[in-house]
Amino acid sequence: MLTDTKIRTSKPKNKLYRLSDSNGLAIEITPTGIKYWRYRYRFNGKASMISLGRFPNIGLKTARLLRDDYRNLLTNDINPSEYKANKANKNKLESDKKITFGKLFYKWHAKNKDNWSDKHSKKVMRQCERHLLVYIKNKSIGTITPQDMIQVFMKMNELGIIETLEKVKGYASRIFKYGVGLGLLPNNPTADLPNDIFKKKKVKNFAHITDMEELAKVLNTIDKFKGTIQVGTALKIAPHVFLRPTELAELLWNEVNFENKQIKIPKGRMKMAFPHIVPLSSQVLALLKQMHRISGDHKYVFPGVANPNDGISPDSLRMALRRLGVGKDVLTTHGLRHTASTQLHEQGFNSDAIERQLSHGDKNKIKATYNHAQYLDERRDMMSKWSDFLDNIKKNYAK
Repeated sequence: MLTDTKIRTSKPKNKLYRLSDSNGLAIEITPTGIKYWRYRYRFNGKASMISLGRFPNIGLKTARLLRDDYRNLLTNDINPSEYKANKANKNKLESDKKITFGKLFYKWHAKNKDNWSDKHSKKVMRQCERHLLVYIKNKSIGTITPQDMIQVFMKMNELGIIETLEKVKGYASRIFKYGVGLGLLPNNPTADLPNDIFKKKKVKNFAHITDMEELAKVLNTIDKFKGTIQVGTALKIAPHVFLRPTELAELLWNEVNFENKQIKIPKGRMKMAFPHIVPLSSQVLALLKQMHRISGDHKYVFPGVANPNDGISPDSLRMALRRLGVGKDVLTTHGLRHTASTQLHEQGFNSDAIERQLSHGDKNKIKATYNHAQYLDERRDMMSKWSDFLDNIKKNYAK
């Protein structure tokens, strides 16, 4: 049998070796001099070994007590290795249940950020840090009550930032559901909050045109724009491509493929977490080629006048419409997307192709990622016919 003195004075050798004590207990000495306790046993006729810790953290007396505990398990037909693993998992789960909301949030964000665009990922981080973590970051998730969350949400409610409130409530619910799914929480403290205590967001649609004579008037007015070539060309292209104002204003030349007659915007620039393809009609190609002669040696298709290393501002498109006399109650640059959607549906085009071209999100994220090129042939035909339609109404309703 071993003694403390023998263990302490045992020197390392070129190879790992063991010194036996009794009833399966041994100490293992590595070539670097580290000493580990091992308990060797048989369960269901199969030889196994389990670690009891490191000497001198675990002394001889303690190691023998641990060995005896495991021997008692064997008499009750319990595998010590499985018992130890289950106990470790249970201890970890109990420890995880005490994690703070902040730690749970960062785990949830890290798990989901690859499914989001970079812009959306940063927005979620910013809004949650500003409106959730500032109040409950250091609170143990198991102690957070529905009343705690009502107090947090009420702060946004009192500020009148109702749209942000709705988004943050949604994020909080998803974070807590994630915790429930991991077994860290029995329930979601935001699940049954009364909505009546919060202000309601006023639904505001982007102003858009449904009358084709009015649309023709605006298109002909755009053709007369006298400002910078960058803003003027972007404004002429906008009705044809269905891009959001930021996506169009910040368009890069490396996203334009003249050979394939398409624009491909990577997911990092899109609202949704997948790239977006825009087939180009001959009308749009002509405008882009004209622009390429002017800005082809720049990064941006529509470089800023003051700083050519940046793109034009999305607001410059809106302000250009106002200078042309198109009121904000008549049309916004974003409203051009609504106009296109309404008309294309009325003209009988495939709804899925229209929604894909508008880069609206698919609830099935895996499908959405795959679908960035879906209906592409159909969309090419649709975009070409849409540009022809715009040209025709400009001629038919020209004054």
